[in-house]
Amino acid sequence: MNDNASELELKARKAKEATATLAFLPATVKNRALLRVARMLVESKTEILDANREDYVEARSSGMNEAMLDRLMLTGERIDAIAADVLTVAALPDPVGRIFDNRTLPNGLQLAKRRVPLGVIAAIYESRPNVTIDISALCLKSGNACLLRGGKEARRSNRALASVMQRACAAEGVPDGAVQFIESTDRALVSELLGMRQYIDLVIPRGGADLIRLVAEQATMAVVTGGIGVCHAYVDKTAEVEMAVRIVENAKVQRPTVCNALDCVLVHRDIARRFLPRMAAALGRSKVEIRADAEAVDILKASGYAEVVSATDADWGKEYLSLVAAVRVVGDIGEAIEHIRRYGSGHSEAIVTEDYSASNRFVAEVDAACVYVNASTRFTDGSQFGLGAEIGISTQKFHARGPMALEEITSYKWVALGTGQVRE
Repeated sequence: MNDNASELELKARKAKEATATLAFLPATVKNRALLRVARMLVESKTEILDANREDYVEARSSGMNEAMLDRLMLTGERIDAIAADVLTVAALPDPVGRIFDNRTLPNGLQLAKRRVPLGVIAAIYESRPNVTIDISALCLKSGNACLLRGGKEARRSNRALASVMQRACAAEGVPDGAVQFIESTDRALVSELLGMRQYIDLVIPRGGADLIRLVAEQATMAVVTGGIGVCHAYVDKTAEVEMAVRIVENAKVQRPTVCNALDCVLVHRDIARRFLPRMAAALGRSKVEIRADAEAVDILKASGYAEVVSATDADWGKEYLSLVAAVRVVGDIGEAIEHIRRYGSGHSEAIVTEDYSASNRFVAEVDAACVYVNASTRFTDGSQFGLGAEIGISTQKFHARGPMALEEITSYKWVALGTGQVRE
């Protein structure tokens, strides 16, 4: 066994051992540790930013694209936001031990479900150093141990953040091994980790399509995949035009490098000539390139919008992660839904409409983790949903969907209370 594999196995084993105590750790201990984490993040800001700056300079010089660089970069404001999310997690009710679905059978047997941790959760992630804190905070609060394996592009940032988490946990009496950070960035470790079913109960990949595909194909334990977001906004014929412009602009430009940013605008033909020029004027302030079908190209060029080109087949169903948007004119809501069904990734979809029946149909027929009526897709986020943070955004249907937080990383056991009942 090589040295890297030895590090991985040792830490996976320690994480598994920690679960025996973590599952019963009082909420007061977990919350104290989280409060200390939030405080230490702010106190250690200079150290964290120095580490991140080194990662960023190295990544830029290696040719990393702008979307990944934006995800890698930390600022003082972003660290403050991470700390605030940790405080939110600390303030949430502890899910462990919660009793629900109580019932009494005809024979008097009392049944209920009791929420329990999953065990060890491994996260394999690229570029996003905030994931180090988000996942470890949620795992701690839910009684799970975590095994963190970040990418080489963020190794210094991840190490600094993991150190904050580990020191805070140690100071508050959290079991040793609860938060394990894999120092080595050797790619061979990913395959090694995916074979450790004896230690790991769930693995979550956070990164590009290649990483997600690798994990889904090789993992010997349960996997939750997601994060690829091909997000649409359908502007219905009854939409309030200024509202639709605000929603599309926010969803596209507020932070274009993330998975819940808008990729494609579908516009009802009856409103296209009123809506598209105003949308183009708003997107033009951020120099968004529009790749449009022939009908939309004619309307946009007539309005004087310069940043428009004809779309190709490759532009439908593409996650741009940049200031590029696809635009298509459709004949009705059915055509919009069919386009989303064909090209969507199951992440986040939106309709802008004043028609109640249209919104109901869209919500009922669009198959996605998050469906919005008259709101931006940018809200698909654990913090924005009031969950504190997220383990990931699941675009599959088992066992969780959408932003995954405390409840989604627990399971339950059946508890039966009897008075001597036996089965006849």
